[in-house]
Amino acid sequence: MSSIEREAAQDGLGPALRRRFLSVPALVSLVVAVLFVLFLATRFDLDWGKTWANIRGMDLALYGAGLAAYYASFFVRGLRWRLLVQNAGLHTHEGANLPSAARFAQLIIIGWFVNSIAWLRMGDAYRAYALSREAKVDVPSSLGTVLAERVMDMFAVLVLALAGVAWFSATSGAGVVERVLIAALLMAGALAALLFFMKKFGARLARRLPDRIERGYQAFQDVTMDSLAQFPAVMALGLIGWLLETARLYLVVQALDLSITLPLALVAALGHAILSAVPTPGGVGAVEPGVTGLLALGMERSDAASVTLADRTITYLSVLVIGGIAMLLWQASIARRERRAR
Repeated sequence: MSSIEREAAQDGLGPALRRRFLSVPALVSLVVAVLFVLFLATRFDLDWGKTWANIRGMDLALYGAGLAAYYASFFVRGLRWRLLVQNAGLHTHEGANLPSAARFAQLIIIGWFVNSIAWLRMGDAYRAYALSREAKVDVPSSLGTVLAERVMDMFAVLVLALAGVAWFSATSGAGVVERVLIAALLMAGALAALLFFMKKFGARLARRLPDRIERGYQAFQDVTMDSLAQFPAVMALGLIGWLLETARLYLVVQALDLSITLPLALVAALGHAILSAVPTPGGVGAVEPGVTGLLALGMERSDAASVTLADRTITYLSVLVIGGIAMLLWQASIARRERRAR
C-alpha cells in the first residue's frame, strides 16, 4: 500500500466519501430536490402543452451537437487542471504520476456526478481525493489544485459576464441581466479575498494548529498559490471551456427550432454556472427557475421552459449517467492496479 493509500485509509476519506455520496439518504435528498423543482414549476404561468410540443419536435442532431460541446468542455477543463498540477510541481514529488488530460477530464466528470447526487457540492472534495489516488500525491495538495481551478473558473466567468452583460444591454436595453454580473463579482471577490487571507495570514494561523494539520495546510496553501502560474494559458483554457458551455445552450435552442441572441445565450449559460453553485444536488431548485427567467428576457416563457428542461437533460441527467459510468470505470481501474501491486 502506498503512502497516499495509507493516508486515505487512515483518515477514512475514501470510504467515508463513498458512504456519504452513494447512500440512500443522498438519493432521497435528490428526490426531494426534484420535487422542489416541480413545486416551483407549478408557480410559473406556463403553457405546458407548448413546452412539451417544443421538446417532442426537437432536432436530435443539433441536440447531439450540444451534448458533444458540453463534454468537449470537460476535456478542456482536464487540460487546464493538468496544467495547474504541473504549475504546482506535484508531478516531481517522489513516486508521483501525472495522469493524461483525458484522465483529468474523467475525474472532473466524476466530481460533477458526485455534486449531482450530494448536497454542499462535495464533488470537489471527492475529485481531490481521486486525484491523490491517481497521481499518488497527498490530499491537501490535491485540494489546493482544485481551489486554484475554482478561482480560475470564477475569474473566467467574471470576464465573460462583463462582456455578455455589456453586449446584451447594448443590444436590448434590458438591465435585468446585471444581476448575473453582480453575482459573478461577488463570487470572484469572495475567492480573491480568500486567496489574500491565505497569503497574508494562513501560515501564521496554521502555526497554532497541531503539527500534522499545520503541515497539511501549508501544503494546501503552497500548491494553491503555485498552481496559478502561467496565468494567460490557464485563463485561456477556462474561457474556452465556458464558451463551449455557451455553445451547448445555443445548440439546444436551435434544436428546439427557437431563436436566441448570442449575448443572451452567453448570459444564460453563465447564469446557469453561477446558480449551479447553490449547494443542492446539481443546483436543482435554483438553476431551473433562474435560467428560465433569464431566457424569458428574449423568448416566451413557455419556450424558455422547454429550453431549460432540454438543457438540463444534458447538464444534469446525462451527468448522472455518464458520470456514474466514469466513476465505476475509475474505481475498477484502481482495483486492478492495486491487485497488480500486491
